[in-house]
Amino acid sequence: MRSISLPLPLALLLAAACGGGENGDPTGSTCPPGSTLSYETFGNDFMQSYCIECHASDLPAAERMGAPTGVDFDTLEGILDRADEIDQAAASGPDATNTEMPPAEQPQPTGAERTQLGEWLACETAN
Repeated sequence: MRSISLPLPLALLLAAACGGGENGDPTGSTCPPGSTLSYETFGNDFMQSYCIECHASDLPAAERMGAPTGVDFDTLEGILDRADEIDQAAASGPDATNTEMPPAEQPQPTGAERTQLGEWLACETAN
């Protein structure tokens, strides 16, 4: 998996803007042999359902509900650039279940969807 290092002030600003607080722990999700999850079969629909209302590249800052400009999940590249952060904010796996995102007032993924998110991110970043 990719690791993203941000200067502490920027990391704190991003965490505060995206729901107040720090992300959770890495989920420890892995890509099982034969996984059928892909951007086409899972990732795009998940992001459309739960993320791009705030994290779309074409949204003006005033309509992002606090999501930082440039933190966009409407392309696979944008997702992969922040895969570790997404895992630690919204995914579930053997080591952690993270529910910081989406914010409580937004539609929420099921536990199974969060587990699939962790698996899918692990598979995408393993390639």
